[in-house]
Amino acid sequence: MEIIAEIGQNHNGDMDLAKKMILSAKENGADVVKFQLFDAKKVFPRENNPWFDYNCKTELSREQIHFLSDECKKAGIEFMASVFDAARVDWLEEVFVKRHKVASRSIREKELISKLCKTNKPLLISLGMWKGKKFPVLPKGCKKNFLYCVAKYPAPLDELNIGAVDFNRYAGFSDHSIGISAAIAALSRGAGIIEKHFTLDKNMYGPDHSCSMTANELKSLDLFRKELERLL
Repeated sequence: MEIIAEIGQNHNGDMDLAKKMILSAKENGADVVKFQLFDAKKVFPRENNPWFDYNCKTELSREQIHFLSDECKKAGIEFMASVFDAARVDWLEEVFVKRHKVASRSIREKELISKLCKTNKPLLISLGMWKGKKFPVLPKGCKKNFLYCVAKYPAPLDELNIGAVDFNRYAGFSDHSIGISAAIAALSRGAGIIEKHFTLDKNMYGPDHSCSMTANELKSLDLFRKELERLL
């Protein structure tokens, strides 16, 4: 069982804050920290988007990817990123990521998926926006694991339907609900991976902080995981 603390955009464009979050995630039990790598003006709409300026501020540069990767190495935690375009895959390859994350919104991006598969590294794919009954068909030989996800932010607990999820098919759960109850339920039912947004303060400015887990919640989730492993 592993826990991925998704920092995402919660660094608010501040690399000092990002470094603090990496260290806190490691100290409180996360195995991986994950960021988001995108071209804000291409990915996020300008119209009817109150967070557009924030999205632009949190766009990571090539140099910042190297900085964050180095900080993760120093902290002893895996660096990972959801990458939103094929060109930026090279940035992640430069820092020798172990695997790549595909966000729910990117599953139909053929150029991106093809480029990722050609790295011969495992892909971790969220299926929050995939409506098919069968899993997506990827290029032959592509190494992949799928995460169960409900693409609502935050996702209401009564819409997650964790009890019906087959975690023999899904490698784990990408959780966008408030609190850690859903993550605990998923681990109890066999999820091997929990991915969840992480923040140092739910009251910080930004769209994801309020539905992210805090350091104390991460610590509690890690404790539950360890006790569950002992029980099983």
